[in-house]
Amino acid sequence: MREEIAKTCRSYYLHDYSFNNFTVTGVVIMAYQTGILLKTGTNEMEIVEFYLDESAGGYGGREGEALRVCYGINVAKVLEIIRKPAINKAPLSHPAVMGTFVLRNKVIPLIDLTLQLGKVKLEQQPSPLAIITEFNKTTMAFEVSGVNRIHRLAWSEIEPAEPVLGQFSASVTGIVKFEDRNVLILDMEKILAELDAQYAIEGSEEKSWCGVPENGVKDDEHLGPDTDPWPSDGPWATVPAKALIADDSSSIRNMLTRKLEKDGFTVRTASDGEKALTILMEFKERSQKENRPIHHYVEILISDIEMPKMDGYSLCQAVKKDPVLGALPVILFSSLINDRLLHKGRSVGADEQITKPEAANLSQSARRLIARSKGRIDGSIGSQRTGV
Repeated sequence: MREEIAKTCRSYYLHDYSFNNFTVTGVVIMAYQTGILLKTGTNEMEIVEFYLDESAGGYGGREGEALRVCYGINVAKVLEIIRKPAINKAPLSHPAVMGTFVLRNKVIPLIDLTLQLGKVKLEQQPSPLAIITEFNKTTMAFEVSGVNRIHRLAWSEIEPAEPVLGQFSASVTGIVKFEDRNVLILDMEKILAELDAQYAIEGSEEKSWCGVPENGVKDDEHLGPDTDPWPSDGPWATVPAKALIADDSSSIRNMLTRKLEKDGFTVRTASDGEKALTILMEFKERSQKENRPIHHYVEILISDIEMPKMDGYSLCQAVKKDPVLGALPVILFSSLINDRLLHKGRSVGADEQITKPEAANLSQSARRLIARSKGRIDGSIGSQRTGV
C-alpha cells in the first residue's frame, strides 16, 4: 500500500494532473476556493493530507529505516503547494527555520516541519514540497515529504486526539481513521506559537475584525446588521458575567478560563461544539423550567471554529436559530478569522469575530456584547449607554 501511495504521489509531481480542488502543473499545486469554503453551517471541512518520511528510530524502531506518517491541515489555511524552493539561510533564527524564499514579492520563511514536531527526518528526501499557509494573519511555508490528496469530511469523523494519543497529542488536535492509515490533524496555531512567541495567545494585543481595529476607528463594515457602537467603558464593564468557552485545545481552554476568571467571569468549558450545544440545551431546559431568562445561566458563548464533532460555525448557527438561545451573543475566536473568510461568521450570525492569538481585550468585547444583549431583552440599553 505504501508503494502504491508513493507511485500516486510521484505522478502528481511529474505530470499535469487535477484532483479535487488542487491543480498540479509539475511545479506548483494551487489551492482554489471550492464550494465547501463558501458554504457555512454544513459541519464539514476539507483537509490536505500530506506525509513526512521520518526515521523509525524516533518511534523505537531501527535508525534510518523509513516510516511514513500522515498528517492533515485545513484547506482554508493553505494558499498553495509548491516544490521546495531555493532558500536563503536566516541567521539567528529558530532551529526549525530552514531559511526564507521570495514568492510573488513576498518573503516567506520555510519551516522544517519534521524537526519542529521533534521527529528525525530521513536524510534522503527525493522530492520535498512546501505547503504555503496563511492563518493568524501570518504567511509561512512548511517542508513536507509529499502530498496524498484532499478529503472532504464531516467534523463528526474527526476524533479528539487527547483520548487516543494522551501525552503524545501535544501538536495534534484530531485523528481521522481510514481503513489503511490514520491521519493526524496538526495544531498549527500551537506550532506557530512555538516558532515565535509573539503568536502565543497570552499577552497579545487584540485586533478585532468585528469592532475596533488597530487604528482605533470603529469599522462598521465588519459589524453585524444590528450592532450598536459601544464605548470601551461603561457601568457594565466590571459586573460579574457567565461565559461558556468551546475549544478543542485544552491549553487554550485553560488560558481563556484563567484570563476570564481573572476579569470577573464565571466560566464553563467544552472541548467541542457538540458538547457545548449539549450544555446550552441544558441551560435552556432549566430556564424554561424555572421561568428565568437564559442569561441567568449563561451570558455569552466564545467558540473556536475548528473542533471535532461540531465546528464553531455549526454551533453558532444552531444557537442563533434557537428561539431561546438566540438571545446569547457569540464570539468566534479562531485563527481562521481573516478578510477571505469573514463572510462565513457573518452568515451564521456571529456577533464578533476575533483572530487568535489576540485575546488581550476579549473580556471587554464579551462584556460589551453581554450588555447589548441584555439591553435587547429588558429594555435597558438606554440607561447602560448613558450611565444613568
